[in-house]
Amino acid sequence: MYKIAVIGDRDSVLGFKALGLDVFFTEMDEDARTTLHRLAQQEYAIIYLVEELYEPLHAEIAKYKDFATPAIILIPGKSGSLGLAEAALQSAVERAVGADIS
Repeated sequence: MYKIAVIGDRDSVLGFKALGLDVFFTEMDEDARTTLHRLAQQEYAIIYLVEELYEPLHAEIAKYKDFATPAIILIPGKSGSLGLAEAALQSAVERAVGADIS
C-alpha cells in the first residue's frame, strides 16, 4: 500500500501528522535532500514538500517529474505562499493537457 509523506520545518508540517501522514521535520537542505531520495525509494506515492525547500532541491525534484511515483507536490510553509506551488501546478497541468488552460 502506498503512503503519503510531508517534508518541511516543524511548524509548517506538524498538523499533517494528525491527518495520518508521515511527517519528516527538516529545515536543512542536505537533510531534506537525503530524506526526499530515501522516501522516493520507499512506497511513497505522494511527497508534500514546503516551498522554502524547492530552490535548493529543484534539481532533485526534476529527476522525479516524469515518473508516476512519487508525485512531489509543493505546499506553502509557515511564512505563507511563495507562489511556487501554483506555478508548479500550472506547469504540470500544461504538460498533462498539452496547452495552457488559464
